[in-house]
Amino acid sequence: MRIKFDEQLRTLNNEMISMGNMIQKAIQDTIDAFFSQNTVKARMIMKDDELVDREQKLIENICFQLLIQQQPVAKDLRTVTAAMKMVTDMERIGDHAADIAELTIVMSKSPFMLNVEQVRRMSAETIVMLLSAVQAYVERDMEKAREVIEHDDVVDALFTEVKANLIKMMQNNPNNAEYAADLLMVSKYLERIGDHATNIAEWVIFSCSPENPQKNKYD
Repeated sequence: MRIKFDEQLRTLNNEMISMGNMIQKAIQDTIDAFFSQNTVKARMIMKDDELVDREQKLIENICFQLLIQQQPVAKDLRTVTAAMKMVTDMERIGDHAADIAELTIVMSKSPFMLNVEQVRRMSAETIVMLLSAVQAYVERDMEKAREVIEHDDVVDALFTEVKANLIKMMQNNPNNAEYAADLLMVSKYLERIGDHATNIAEWVIFSCSPENPQKNKYD
């Protein structure tokens, strides 16, 4: 019985890694499409979001089978519970990638009207968080997970700067208001991706430790 359970846990772990790789690629491709204004790639990202949704359902099904058909001990129960929570955050990251891709298409109708360097920096820091969060899960590395949580302050600070600058631009030049609002939404999605990466890191700590980590931002 335990042998079968361990096999299912390995399957769960492999699928989690697969989904982690999917969202990493989705975000990286989304950022590349946005800054190159590549609408073909943006449309592919929106279409591929269905694959992320499908992977989420597969993982949730594995988790339900483990809980219903087996009798997991406390540590195994934490692993399965954390996986169910993490895939929700991963799926939302995929959604935000599709959201940015949609805005990429809208904003591609004209060259960048505003300085996007701060948004570029923010996107780079967000990708660092996501890569580290997935790596922390793969390596079961609690220290790396804690670094992800601390790094969220960097992304939040950059978002605050971007938001303040874009609001000032909208006030000073109403003609660019709509474009600035779209860019602000892109920044907000990046900030939310950072929050979900933080949640993933917190669930890594939960699954590796008998003590509960701090409450997630978006349960």
